[in-house]
Amino acid sequence: MKRGFLLGKFMPPHAGHLALIRAARALVDELTVLVCWLPDDPVAGETRLQWMRNLCPDCRVVGHGAVVPQAPGDSADFWPVWRDIVAAAHPEPIDYLFAGEAYGAELARQVGGFFVPLGGRVLGLTDDPVAGLSSSAVRADPAAHWPWLPRPVRAHYRRTICLHGAESTGKTTLAAALAQETGALTVGEYGRSHCEAHRAPLALDDLLLIGRAQTAMIAAAGEWAGPLLLADTDALMTAAWCEMLLGTRPAELMQAPKADLYLLLQPDLPWVDDGTRFFSQAADRHRFAAIVEQVLVDAGVPLVRIAGQGPERLAAARAAMGV
Repeated sequence: MKRGFLLGKFMPPHAGHLALIRAARALVDELTVLVCWLPDDPVAGETRLQWMRNLCPDCRVVGHGAVVPQAPGDSADFWPVWRDIVAAAHPEPIDYLFAGEAYGAELARQVGGFFVPLGGRVLGLTDDPVAGLSSSAVRADPAAHWPWLPRPVRAHYRRTICLHGAESTGKTTLAAALAQETGALTVGEYGRSHCEAHRAPLALDDLLLIGRAQTAMIAAAGEWAGPLLLADTDALMTAAWCEMLLGTRPAELMQAPKADLYLLLQPDLPWVDDGTRFFSQAADRHRFAAIVEQVLVDAGVPLVRIAGQGPERLAAARAAMGV
């Protein structure tokens, strides 16, 4: 039986890591992957450990998060410390020590095993789209490396932007313009579809269903979205509708999953009756706008107020999103 071992930070894991691991796994009967981290890493070690366990189900994936020397120059005890760490992770004799970089040769000498230098980095193929990937470059610009990120890493770096605002503040128009300019996937407004389909007064059960359906649609769309996902609305907007229509703000809606950023559209556009809108009177409209904003404040979410018309509104939204 051949046993293999490799280690890394995988911060985050990308196609280069997975190509190395899958090639290594094909060469041995058992492969141990050690995921290493420090407490102040920019991506939590426990998160990376779970990612690697999900991505490498046919490997023994173990973690190490204690504060230890990171390079031989850090401590005279560097190699004794790391020999103990490797022995704890892989108590059996190591047949093959896999690494994508030259450090693997010394590691193999220290912990045992024949060094197998998989991957193009050993050969200097740093321009190769897979072999040349670096986790630091991914962290600096996840969107630029999107094709080479596994699904859980994409979910970690994806930003959901929610357009939030009272009636007739241009949410749908702005979402369409942003999607056209950024290529982002847009999740439409379930509540509008519900109201057009049923044409009946909204009871609490209707509004709770609207909030749940909107949350479910956003979650389902995330599987297919790129670095940006635009939501025309979410459950916090439904909470505002509940308060305006029924005088109550259900905890269920306030506790629903949140977007990464809310664009709060100001009520500075003309009110247009599209057949499903309620509040044409200025006093009602401004009262609703105040409730809409207070819901975001009470939820403690990041928000940017967006005002202006046409190109000015679009430019303000893009600036807030950083795109």
